[in-house]
Amino acid sequence: MVKELEQDNLEQLVSENDTVVVQYSATWCGNCRIMKPKFKKLATENEHMTFVMADAEKFPDSRKLASVDNLPTFAIFKNGAFVNQVQTNKYEVLKDLVNEVTSN
Repeated sequence: MVKELEQDNLEQLVSENDTVVVQYSATWCGNCRIMKPKFKKLATENEHMTFVMADAEKFPDSRKLASVDNLPTFAIFKNGAFVNQVQTNKYEVLKDLVNEVTSN
């Protein structure tokens, strides 16, 4: 399941969950819309992780947790700390990012 961020509280979610995968997006971003179902698919395959959609324009504090300068950006946090991120519209690149933390 994917949680939609409804307030600028990503930092709290990151601290409360072991592994958090975030899709930073915006309503106007076409590639973000293309990646959303792929992100949801990955969430169903990795139910032990928390998947979060964050609007990069609405939630500036949440955006600051990763270096978001292009959309969509995907970031992973583990044990409250930033691990890595990618800016992509390719499912395989996103999957590799997730596999990076599952293999460690």
